[in-house]
Amino acid sequence: MADPRIIDIELDERTILWRSADVEQERRIAIFDLLEGNRFAPQREHADGYQGPYRVKLRVEEGRLALDIFREDSSHLETLVLALGRFRRPIKDYFAICDSYYQAIRQATPQQIETVDMARRAIHNEAAELLQERLAGKIDVDFDTARRLFTLICVLHIKG
Repeated sequence: MADPRIIDIELDERTILWRSADVEQERRIAIFDLLEGNRFAPQREHADGYQGPYRVKLRVEEGRLALDIFREDSSHLETLVLALGRFRRPIKDYFAICDSYYQAIRQATPQQIETVDMARRAIHNEAAELLQERLAGKIDVDFDTARRLFTLICVLHIKG
């Protein structure tokens, strides 16, 4: 029976050099929300017909995103590698707007916070759409899953 969802997600901690309390909170929320509800359906057929649930490990290797996909019993199913070149700008923009947002929530008016948050959501949404495009034909993910995965991809890119 098909169960196309992620039941566990892990980030390669060797990739992450440092993260602030704000970023750590974003990471925790993204993982929690992702595990609460997601659609993640690799499109490659497997000899035994396995169709989920999945355990996923995200890592960055030589400028590429690797998604190590495992069965529920933790046996390796496949690894998908995506070039990250098209994500450089959205990641940079997302970091910049998040910094503005974290500063705003500490010292700005509610209207200013809302303005920055709207810009942050717009960048996040565009990046999620790009991720869905890049995964098309490889892994079927819904929009919310793509948004949360993008957040985690950003966490992997923090260099301190």
